[in-house]
Amino acid sequence: MERVWILDTTLRDGEQSPGVALNADQKLEIARALAALRVDAIEAGFPASSPGDFQAVHRIAREVRGCIIAGLARAVPKDVDACWEALRPAEAPRIHIFISSSDIHIMHQLEKNREEVLEMARAMVARARRYCPDVEFSPMDATRSDRRFVYQMLEAVIDAGATVVNIPDTVGYAIPEEFADFIRSIRENVRNIDRVTISVHCHDDLGLAVANSLAAIRAGARQVEGCINGIGERAGNAALEEVIMALRTRRDFFGVEVGVDTTQIYRVSQLVSQLTGMPVQPNKAIVGVNAFRHQSGVHQHGVVKLRETYEIIDPRDIGLPRGGIIVLNKNSGRAGLQARLKELGYTLSEAEMDRVFQAFKELADQKGEVHDADLVALMTAERAPTGEAFQLDLLQVSCANGTPTVTVRLVGPEGRVVETTVTGTAPLEPSYRTMGDLVGTSHRLVESYQVKTVPDPADDSCCTVTVWIDVNGHGFIGRGTDPDIIVAASRALKDALNQFLTRGVHPAAHRPSEVTVRIDADGRQLVGRARSTDVLVASARALMDALHGVLAASTSAEEAVPVVSRR
Repeated sequence: MERVWILDTTLRDGEQSPGVALNADQKLEIARALAALRVDAIEAGFPASSPGDFQAVHRIAREVRGCIIAGLARAVPKDVDACWEALRPAEAPRIHIFISSSDIHIMHQLEKNREEVLEMARAMVARARRYCPDVEFSPMDATRSDRRFVYQMLEAVIDAGATVVNIPDTVGYAIPEEFADFIRSIRENVRNIDRVTISVHCHDDLGLAVANSLAAIRAGARQVEGCINGIGERAGNAALEEVIMALRTRRDFFGVEVGVDTTQIYRVSQLVSQLTGMPVQPNKAIVGVNAFRHQSGVHQHGVVKLRETYEIIDPRDIGLPRGGIIVLNKNSGRAGLQARLKELGYTLSEAEMDRVFQAFKELADQKGEVHDADLVALMTAERAPTGEAFQLDLLQVSCANGTPTVTVRLVGPEGRVVETTVTGTAPLEPSYRTMGDLVGTSHRLVESYQVKTVPDPADDSCCTVTVWIDVNGHGFIGRGTDPDIIVAASRALKDALNQFLTRGVHPAAHRPSEVTVRIDADGRQLVGRARSTDVLVASARALMDALHGVLAASTSAEEAVPVVSRR
């Protein structure tokens, strides 16, 4: 089986992405990762472009082994000489020379004629060949050039000593069928083409860089140039990871092989993204975060039974530990939810599954993606002790004009409904006061109050709140979960009061006192204190004193916007 050589130009063309500027240390780190990926050649930079790039190429040439190290040079003596000096320490150096072949470039950029350009190309390839035995030549903008002139130029540089001729679609103009025909025509019309390797270098201006590269391979090209993550000038270059995995996955169709260690692909992709500051789009083929994630219920049903039903690549082949990742949201079905719960260690009866699935759908409608921690919270609520004395039917919070107003509706024994509205100094205070008034009890918060946001405070996952209350010397613990911290805290108090009411402890008034609340919020210890003749009010105010830093941002962001939660 024939082999296709992979030349990575992330450090040269990739660095030409607007806004990207790599220093020598960063370029060396990427070069080492590319060597571990086992690409055949690394185009390390453009030595004549700046002293910094010269030093970076020289350092890579000196320190990276196991692959060809190439440098780019215009078809002028000083570029060729500088390129050689930078590459001199390399184990396997290659000088890559380019000059435009299209009339639009020759006339308006170079301001020369075809004969002058042809001689420059021939002479500089010959000059480079005196330095090293491996010389690549590119007729820039070849796909918009007169084909006959391209044939003539290629013959001249091959006679001058070129070992690789690269056909660049510099402005991403070609269409796959057209580009494949161009490669075939070169093989048929350049008399000495059998002495060199045909390479292609495609840009993505029309979104066809990978398709053009693969079409060229089918037509006889045996080297492909591109960048990790498809970065590069303007719309970027062919994404090497896509070309590589297409050739590997469809070896039956292309009939070629590559020497790349594909298990390094994901690591290199992440490194390039990190150092260039260019994030990988979520739906990017091969390396995007969604590439092996499944959201549709139909797809999840298939993947749960057999990963290959919807995944044509084994994620371990690119360095990921697993695929078949189930993304749970409103589109997910029972099969996907049940499979994920099983992975988390839960075995549910049909009745339990019915209830959890309904609660899951309600949560997914409210917050979008449902994380593992959310599922744990759902299961905690599902398996909590039953026999609630009352239920929280409505919690409506409005922070208009900076004055929190809360309406709470509770459903008590025998379906009795009570509802009231109060105002306070912060959202949780009226919520807690209202519930206390409706239930008919006074209570205090003891010194511990936990707020945990899972899995990350920056995302939209549920807040899990744990509250400890003391009523007449009896301690009760309540937990509440919701994407909204105020709703979660209210549910936590409701849970604690329910336990108090269902265990036969009679309500009693408490003396005026000072209440201290301590919160553990993602490792931060926050303390609040307050005094009041009403212990419930004191406890709520102490809680809000401690939560001030947590709630300040959410209150300002949601000012004048009511938050409504229905059970």
